[in-house]
Amino acid sequence: MARYLQLNGICERFHKTILDEFYSVAFRKKVYNSISELLADLDQWIDEYNEQMTHSSQYCFGKTTMQTFRDSVHLAKDKMLGGSRCSIA
Repeated sequence: MARYLQLNGICERFHKTILDEFYSVAFRKKVYNSISELLADLDQWIDEYNEQMTHSSQYCFGKTTMQTFRDSVHLAKDKMLGGSRCSIA
């Protein structure tokens, strides 16, 4: 069980996005002969989702997911406790 209810909601929403935008489309277009073949296509879709598709969520402002993430890394670093070093982008 997720520690934070909101985080669980975010994960559930992303699972629905993967189902609607990847699996439902992929299984109509292609017959997969192995899990590794499916995973390769899923990896490609996730890369496109993060790097190329712009999003309309509250904090994306029409940017891609990775642009939004990179723009907010400094906020996460500022909130880290105990002087831990962050190895994010």
